[in-house]
Amino acid sequence: MLEVSNLCAFYGPSQALFEVSLSVGAGQVLTLIGRNGAGRSTVARAIVGRVNRTGSIRLEGHELIRAKSFDIARRGIGYVPENREVFEQLNVEENLLLGKGANRQLAGMQAPGWTLERCYELFPRLGERRLAPAGALSGGEQQMLVLSRALMGNPHLLVIDEPTEGLSPHMVELVAQTLARLKQEGITMLLIEQKLDIALQLADAVVVLGRGEVVFDGSVAELHLRQDVIDTWVGIS
Repeated sequence: MLEVSNLCAFYGPSQALFEVSLSVGAGQVLTLIGRNGAGRSTVARAIVGRVNRTGSIRLEGHELIRAKSFDIARRGIGYVPENREVFEQLNVEENLLLGKGANRQLAGMQAPGWTLERCYELFPRLGERRLAPAGALSGGEQQMLVLSRALMGNPHLLVIDEPTEGLSPHMVELVAQTLARLKQEGITMLLIEQKLDIALQLADAVVVLGRGEVVFDGSVAELHLRQDVIDTWVGIS
């Protein structure tokens, strides 16, 4: 599905990623973890074309390294940014309609394409507030909105950056349940999540970043056997 090879990323003259390589198979969840400042969010931004980058990013065989962000979205990558980025003056339903894309469907997926009705079924609170300005929503409601907006594009791959950051425990649990449901429906995800219980429970594979480089790439079980990686680059026991 997604093949990233020798990815380097830059903020002006400063290099943030150093030859990062990773892959995500169709229907899999790859979690990207590491300490703050390791470069996790930069990987997400690089994949969707928001930073200067070199290397190779291939989605279903199509090279995207020189593509613009709007072309990357049209190719089937949905992006849920860390800072949510709702259109505050537009209402919930208008925000969702802005995400509407092609009627894509992965081979083997039984679920229909994403519609307003499916998003409101996934998050009933959005249906209740569909005419409210997005800027008036709580942080948790905005997270529901940006995730649903990305789904409205019927993406082949979801890149999700820190979906539980700053949320209440109740909302964290709701987001975790939603991600588990999306996984069951066969949606491919690259997930960046600081709450490791959620990240590792959902993961089919794990990549650990340290100082802009891949320091581990393997299964959750293999990670638990690498106490050196955990102590140095993750910081959990």
